[in-house]
Amino acid sequence: MAATAFRFHPAAFFSAHPGKAGAKRPLQHCPPHRILAPRRACLLRAKSLNGVPQIGASFEVVPAEVLDGRPAGDGPPEQGGSTVSITVVGASGDLAKKKIFPALFALFYEDCLPEEGRLPNRLFYLSIPPNIFVDVVRSASRTASSSSGWTRFIVEKPFGRDSESSGELTRSLKKYLAEEQIFRIDHYLGKELVENLSVLRFSNLVFEPLWSRNYIRNVQLIFSEDFGTEGRGGYFDNYGIIRDIMQNHLLQILALFAMETPVSLDAEDIRNEKVKVLRSMRQLKLEDVVVGQYKGHTRGGKSFPGYADDPTVPKGSITPTFAAAALFIDNARWDGVPFLMKAGKALHTRRAEIRVQFRRVPGNLYRRNIGTDLDTATNELVLRVQPDEAIYLKINNKVPGLGMRLDRSNLNLLYSERYRREIPDAYERLLLDAIEGERRLFIRSDELDAAWAIFTPVLRELEDKRVAPELYPYGSRGPVGAHYLAANYNVRWGDVTGDDGSF
Repeated sequence: MAATAFRFHPAAFFSAHPGKAGAKRPLQHCPPHRILAPRRACLLRAKSLNGVPQIGASFEVVPAEVLDGRPAGDGPPEQGGSTVSITVVGASGDLAKKKIFPALFALFYEDCLPEEGRLPNRLFYLSIPPNIFVDVVRSASRTASSSSGWTRFIVEKPFGRDSESSGELTRSLKKYLAEEQIFRIDHYLGKELVENLSVLRFSNLVFEPLWSRNYIRNVQLIFSEDFGTEGRGGYFDNYGIIRDIMQNHLLQILALFAMETPVSLDAEDIRNEKVKVLRSMRQLKLEDVVVGQYKGHTRGGKSFPGYADDPTVPKGSITPTFAAAALFIDNARWDGVPFLMKAGKALHTRRAEIRVQFRRVPGNLYRRNIGTDLDTATNELVLRVQPDEAIYLKINNKVPGLGMRLDRSNLNLLYSERYRREIPDAYERLLLDAIEGERRLFIRSDELDAAWAIFTPVLRELEDKRVAPELYPYGSRGPVGAHYLAANYNVRWGDVTGDDGSF
């Protein structure tokens, strides 16, 4: 039976998934090759000086006999043992408390942390502001690298503010690390529905032939939160919604959606195809972007503050909390198909989804039964990333009866009904991949360069011209300008038609 020991120092914080003490949950997330031998232990060290909150915490998987024979953490493991040491820099932050530590404990609890032989391997998670990335990497690479195993660094976004700052950050990191040691994390790539995107497309014959300009009219990538900055305005104001969500989360999903079939499932083959998509995309123009900022609103007797009312937001800020954009891929598969992105805070609902709207049926025999609005009769494939993960396809169907009346129906796969197992958090998947050296869901430097090349010109123009964002009420569907932008390309947002597929 494995012994488990935790050592806590002042200001340390550790959170775990809920469960009965001493009860072992069934292994739900990990395939057999990831299961450990039973005699091992988990050790958490969190350090603090003079009562100041700690900035680092170390999480180790060590042979149990190490803890049995001497105080935890003193000296190297015995001959033949193995360690996986994970150091979180920025351990007192919200991300570490809410996501990283629970994910690490879940991996340990479910026997997913692998043994790596006799080599002492080290993983550093940099959950810190980017302006101190290089200092931490310089120090850690020189003084704390493994002498005989691997040493890897997980780097959290933002990866710069534009092409220039991102390139400088990459060059600085590569003074001390090889590209293979840098794991740029975008947690959306670890979400279950995003992982399933390529499976849905490449392993189902019914979809792959339709995946082109010949059958797809437009693609929508939608992200919305039903809350505002809530005291985090100081951080958010320095980046805005385009840098925070669109340039990374949504653009990464777009690249996975639109890429050609990779040679294999190898990380480099997949990332090569994503880079090709990004390099084929047009630079965004100001006329293809709408920005907004939420204002205070009273609903149901309750008042909701505006972005400018957040005391951490600089006075007179014009930082967008909402943005919509139309992007295009200039290649043979997607020429002329608008990819519409929309992301915002303080909207009417919380959701992240991909909506694929197909073209009309040529010469539709049932156009008289459908009515004059043929757009409402087109098929639509929706992948709901969060919440309530689901995949559903909208089809036209005859209503039972003697007449010929049509309506739209959903063929749906609701994950909570089909799969009773708990869906692992994205951070669990990505941390495990980093430990195993699987880079498929992490961002390569040339991929990052191509992504910034799309957004940097319009970001600079927005800031140089001080474009004022359109105000929208807290809890609304966002600024009206987003609807005009979609209408420019004969598109209606799928989440505002009243037929959003909720079930």
